[in-house]
Amino acid sequence: MIEFTVLKKSKKSAARLGILKTPHGEIETPAFVPVATQAVIKTLTAEEVLQTKSQILICNTYHLHLKPDEKIVKQNGGLHKFMNWGKPLMTDSGGFQVFSLGFGRDYGTGKLLKEKTDKAILAGDKPANIKIKDDGVFFKSYIDGETIFIGPRESIKIQEKLGADIIFAFDECTSPISDYNYTKQSLEKTHRWAKMCLDVKKSKQALFGIIQGGKFSDLKEESAKFIGNLPFDGFGIGGEFGDSKKTMTAMLNFTIPYLPQEKPVHLLGIGHIEDIKPIITTGVDTFDCITPTHYARHGIAFTSKGRLDMQKKVFLKDKNPLDSSCTCLTCQNYSRSYITHLFRAKEITALQLVTFHNLYYFNSYVEKLREAIKNDKI
Repeated sequence: MIEFTVLKKSKKSAARLGILKTPHGEIETPAFVPVATQAVIKTLTAEEVLQTKSQILICNTYHLHLKPDEKIVKQNGGLHKFMNWGKPLMTDSGGFQVFSLGFGRDYGTGKLLKEKTDKAILAGDKPANIKIKDDGVFFKSYIDGETIFIGPRESIKIQEKLGADIIFAFDECTSPISDYNYTKQSLEKTHRWAKMCLDVKKSKQALFGIIQGGKFSDLKEESAKFIGNLPFDGFGIGGEFGDSKKTMTAMLNFTIPYLPQEKPVHLLGIGHIEDIKPIITTGVDTFDCITPTHYARHGIAFTSKGRLDMQKKVFLKDKNPLDSSCTCLTCQNYSRSYITHLFRAKEITALQLVTFHNLYYFNSYVEKLREAIKNDKI
């Protein structure tokens, strides 16, 4: 189980400092949670991830169910031993795949709309590639095309075998273009599934319930009150966040006060560098995002001067580190010139060097925000 203590509440915002105690160590919150989808931070060893100041990772239930299979993980002593990670772990329930492999793929949308559209998902509409039923979801394996089924019971059983410290209830993550009636019906399903997850869980792992409701304030309020009144150990905020970052922040400011303030709040799948300060000021304690690792593999380094595209020829003559103010091992030992050479030569070490830097940069930035909360600056 876990224990959460709020150490300080900001006088300027809803931001707060806390300590989240788990069986595998303590986490200083607010904290960024890197995404280790298939039980690995791509290009890095567990030892290297530790050196990036990462306190906790999140793995994905759906992907680990497909390969290697949760039974294999359990036979290896659980996720911590399997991936040689001695610090805390979360597992996402697979609920996000209901969105990403369903309507997200059908309409090419993410959790935030990049541009306005007239398209809408109405009550009764069905995604092309998955089947959403009252008791769960039928997926087709991307490995061999086999049909697999995951519902709340299955998700919890898989997560129990994986053995993370914090697990999440199975939910339907709705699309930004879902209309009110579709979102309401989906929310009712998610709430039924939340109670089922609580009923079937047998382990001592901490279970977080997920708040849905889309962009509709009355549904968000209904979900926060319903899930908040159930005996979850913490809460995740999922689903879509409208068509702008301002909308997202407003929705978080509206939703979080309805949740029990003594329990931790996790924001699922949001965490671009420009998002971090605004979401922390709403009272979010932990948040995960693929941004630093995903962008690194495409040559993008985050720095105090903005993003750098390390695949550009201009950096071949630049002897400076990625960021002169960064103390990570990449910046201490390697030049922009060398890293750009590696990218242009298609050497995989380039991915490792920028991934390491980006994670260190994100974690250092959140570290500074914790200090700012401590000093009542945000």
